Amino acid sequence: MIKVVFHNCAGPDLASRLAAIPNLDVTICPETDDALLMRLLPECDVLWHVLKPCTTEMIAAAPRLKLIQKIGVGVNTIDLAAAKARGIPVCNLPGTNSRAVAELALTLMLTTIRRILRFDSGLRNGVWSDPSLQDGIGELGGRSVGLVGYGSIPRLLAPVLRALGCQVLYTARNRVADAVGEYRSFDALLAESDIISLHLPLTDATDRLIGAEAMARMKPGAILINTARGGLIDQPALVAALRSGHLGGAGLDVFAAEPPDCAEPLFTLPNVVATPHIGWITTGTFDRSFAIAAQNSHAAVEGGQLLHRVA
Repeated sequence: MIKVVFHNCAGPDLASRLAAIPNLDVTICPETDDALLMRLLPECDVLWHVLKPCTTEMIAAAPRLKLIQKIGVGVNTIDLAAAKARGIPVCNLPGTNSRAVAELALTLMLTTIRRILRFDSGLRNGVWSDPSLQDGIGELGGRSVGLVGYGSIPRLLAPVLRALGCQVLYTARNRVADAVGEYRSFDALLAESDIISLHLPLTDATDRLIGAEAMARMKPGAILINTARGGLIDQPALVAALRSGHLGGAGLDVFAAEPPDCAEPLFTLPNVVATPHIGWITTGTFDRSFAIAAQNSHAAVEGGQLLHRVA
């Protein structure tokens, strides 16, 4: 039986889905349990990696390891050089979580612009009507939404935004022939967009792409949405822009450090909506991801073609 370590926490539903995968012995190892991980790695054939960095030390502790399978897309948290040195292939799962992330990006836009959290908090504290909470509530319709990157997630999100009455703009390394939306340079997109949504991998070129200078070029009152990688944004600069009122709000599913410190200044701001990197987590994502991950696990151990190999 192929031994797989799923390096993430799992609730009852997810645990049952993992246990039901045929012909794989999947052991759940919470990301916080380093001792359990080091006990499991020596007998591990395949590591299903989620978010906590897969380090040189982890790879060295797994002499039988034949595949590092990213459950998701971004591989910036995997030591690719260490994997290459051992001849261990690395695969990801492009597209499996696109619908889930697109839906969360839309949710963050709506929640931020309609100030849902303020109303929810007020109602839970006995406030039914407070005129001060009503100021500045907006609508998506009629707004310009700028998508930074045009991969599988923006392809799903853009038509929905247009159907809601938004002007859709996008920027990417190259123009996309069948894009739903109008191409803009990065600087032009910053200047024109009421809402900017990030959909890029974290690389040396994109690290803190949205810093103080980029934020200064954004429209006063603009909203920033990030469901991609926290490192795309200079977080202290974002705090300053939100506190000053230059930016009207932010919807964030990802952070520079994960998990973030509970004293993170962003969490003190009323115009920030934050979720704990759960954009990808839906039952649909799990089903699509585990089907491909299981196929790759068998291919890596038994011989066969790997899907979506990135290294």
